Amino acid sequence: MDIIVCIKQVPDTAAEIVPNADGTAIQTEGIPWVMNPYDEYALEEALRAKERLGGGVTVICLGPQNAVGTLRTAVAMGADNVLHLVDPAFEGSDAHAAARVLAAAVKGLKYDLIWCGKMAVDDACGYVGTALAELLGVPHIAAVVKVETAEGKVTAHRETESGTAVLRCPLPAVLTAEKGLNEPRYPKAIDIMKAKRKEIQAKGAGDLGLAPDSLGAAGSLTRVTKFERPPERGGGTVIEAPVAEAVQRLVAGLREQAKVL
Repeated sequence: MDIIVCIKQVPDTAAEIVPNADGTAIQTEGIPWVMNPYDEYALEEALRAKERLGGGVTVICLGPQNAVGTLRTAVAMGADNVLHLVDPAFEGSDAHAAARVLAAAVKGLKYDLIWCGKMAVDDACGYVGTALAELLGVPHIAAVVKVETAEGKVTAHRETESGTAVLRCPLPAVLTAEKGLNEPRYPKAIDIMKAKRKEIQAKGAGDLGLAPDSLGAAGSLTRVTKFERPPERGGGTVIEAPVAEAVQRLVAGLREQAKVL
């Protein structure tokens, strides 16, 4: 089975994110970058399918030059081939424009299944996998926690508010990985060293035949107007009174001050 995994490089979730001086972006200096955690689940599931069924795993990353490190992590985990989509024309692309770039790259490849993470932890958008399936004209199942493939079909389980939904569709298809799908492996030291020698293929907008006005801010449907830190939390209020009086004061505070009742 030939599987494609789309990954994204994101700031480490433990990093402190601070807006730049004019609030148009975040300060990226000194931030550690990692593979998006949901994409790790996607890659791990693809690698397990390869180990069971044979075939190969190709990883695609749309990102800046320093995303090469994340691609090498994918190689160390077991990916057979990696493709870096890097071009100044891609900068400023929203989720829709990013899906357009990924679709153009995927159309030139052989695949039975495409995995993406459910969402990227930097923007929590959850749009790219769905849009990619639509642009490719293939079925899509989101937030998968269990998957099986047989006889040219994929059966996927996803959690809902009322239980577990079991969905089936023909291959090829796009699936997005949810937390709990698996436990991603840690690359071995020897595999990390080997990955440093792996040739990283790169493609830009011209290689994909994409028009400049379909990329970046020009090709985006949304735009971020401002980044700002959440407001500082104020101190709590301690109510010291007999229980009956304390309850009355608490309810009054929730209604009149917090305005949540």
